[in-house]
Amino acid sequence: MTEVITLETRAALHRALSDRHRLLLVDCLIDSDRTPGELVEMTGLSSNLLAFHLKTLEAAGLVQRHRSEGDARRRYVRLRHEILPALTLVGERRRARNIVFVCTQNSARSQFAEAVWQQAGGCEALSAGTSPAERVHPLAIDAARAFGVDLSGRHPKGFDTVPPQVDVVVSVCDRALESGLPPSELSLHWSVPDPVDGGLAAFSSAFTDIAARLDRLRSRIR
Repeated sequence: MTEVITLETRAALHRALSDRHRLLLVDCLIDSDRTPGELVEMTGLSSNLLAFHLKTLEAAGLVQRHRSEGDARRRYVRLRHEILPALTLVGERRRARNIVFVCTQNSARSQFAEAVWQQAGGCEALSAGTSPAERVHPLAIDAARAFGVDLSGRHPKGFDTVPPQVDVVVSVCDRALESGLPPSELSLHWSVPDPVDGGLAAFSSAFTDIAARLDRLRSRIR
């Protein structure tokens, strides 16, 4: 979605980022969607103060909050990179030998991530599912093909295919994150909605979301 950034919007964004605590929250959300509880632990803010700062960032359009598709009691906070790319903190680059993308069935979202990462080149990329399906979803194959990515020869895999030492694990599914992930030096979460009930458009939306996140992550992983 293309968003028009007016002078008034820019001023609101700068006001929202003028507080050191809110800048710290943006840093925490650069690579990964977080729960409020995680943000409390990472920032040292009280729950009330965190709620205040998140409300300010949300009002400025910098973050979004939504309920988990797995445990409905959880909520995830997501940074809206697309609204302010110029002020996105690049941060220090991390060296990695491998990266593993995880979703529940390894039939769409994590397959998208693995294939796009491999196509662009870089460190070794794998994908896995907490409960692998029998096949890659046909609509995932169709959606990826429209973006020039071929998933037709791929098959869902479980954690038994993941190497014992993993540098980066990226969960692209709330349920996968909440069911447990392999240990790694860096664990990130992207709360990408399950496209299975939304038709081809939902699979295409998931693909573009993941591809955009991969572009940002690639600038931080070498």
